[in-house]
Amino acid sequence: MSADVSLEEPARRLTGADGARDSDVWVRSLRPWDGYFAVVWGVTLAVVLGAAEPAWPLRAVAGAVVALNLPWYVLVGRPAVLDESGGEGPARRYLVGAMLLFLPAAMLVHETQLVTFALAPQCFMLLRLRSALWVLGIMGAVPFLGSTLLWRPSAGEAVFRLLLAVATFAFSAFLGQWTMRIIAQSRDRAALIAELEAGREEIARLSAAHGALAERERMSREIHDTLAQGFTSLLMLSQAVESELEHDLPQARRHVALMTRTARENLAEARALVAGGSPADLAGTSLADAVRRLTDRHSAQTGAPARLEVAGEVTPLPTAYEVVALRACQEALANTRKHAGPSVPVTVVLTYASDAMALSVRDEGCGFDPRAPREGYGLDGVRARAEEAGGGAEVRSAPGAGASVTVTLPLPATVPSAGASRRSTR
Repeated sequence: MSADVSLEEPARRLTGADGARDSDVWVRSLRPWDGYFAVVWGVTLAVVLGAAEPAWPLRAVAGAVVALNLPWYVLVGRPAVLDESGGEGPARRYLVGAMLLFLPAAMLVHETQLVTFALAPQCFMLLRLRSALWVLGIMGAVPFLGSTLLWRPSAGEAVFRLLLAVATFAFSAFLGQWTMRIIAQSRDRAALIAELEAGREEIARLSAAHGALAERERMSREIHDTLAQGFTSLLMLSQAVESELEHDLPQARRHVALMTRTARENLAEARALVAGGSPADLAGTSLADAVRRLTDRHSAQTGAPARLEVAGEVTPLPTAYEVVALRACQEALANTRKHAGPSVPVTVVLTYASDAMALSVRDEGCGFDPRAPREGYGLDGVRARAEEAGGGAEVRSAPGAGASVTVTLPLPATVPSAGASRRSTR
């Protein structure tokens, strides 16, 4: 709504940002206004009664009429100001009565026009701007014309009274319009603040929803990369034990021991997941040692050879980076167990460079077409983890040519060195 349109609204009916009537403009501060009106009427009464002319009876009548303004305001005017129904009936009723009390007294005794300083604010409280200006014009013109016709003042006095009436109208109109512009701007700002608060609440809601979704995705990845893979290993081992019980009891016992070890590791991972700490494989050890345990576990569970190569200077990394590399290795080894075929050799290469760390898992299995649609969450989860850490993941494969999963992570600008440059093969 434009400012001009806003000024046409009665000030007492300006709506606040919350859609409720903006009672803060007048209602909440109405008692000071009550005091101001009472002072204006009291001063006017004293000036009227103390004036030198006209005769005492006329001044007494004018004073009595001025005094009637107070009960009329208390009984009709004040409720009209407080009325928030939106109708102008009570406002018009009060102002018509106030004009009937003001105009005759103002024509009889010129000093009665001091009441204008009380009625002008009330006009702007109760009426639209144009209606208020019309009432102000009547309050200035009618007393001037009436007193001029009734008392026939001198030309100089008539000009003085005319100038005084014009000045009073101009001052009241300017002050009322300025006040209503301030009210309109305050309403616009209140609406803007309400929109900003609503936007902030919406942002907070969306942020909370996004945080919950991100946490759900993180937990899904963690469960997939730890507990789900552990249960898959337990299932494979249990199937192997079932087939070995009849003809290869020592091998069955070895697999049962592996099942126990895998269950313990799964339990440790579950506890670490609940506690929100680092993976159990990384507890108190380096990334290279954790990856070596993964390759050893892979060889023990599948019987396929798996070796680890560590190239470059072993460097301590932030826990988040080590978790990404470890989970990527777990997922790649799990995919090898499920899809590459039995007894497929696997090579894990952990490379430390000056500005990046890379982990690559290569197998010599049957391979697949990376562009073909696939089910499952694993490789997408690896890629998502790497991208969240500022790195990337690449999957290379072709039917019959094996597969490789490579995760590259940028290293922080300065990282303390530990250990020595080495290259080990297992």
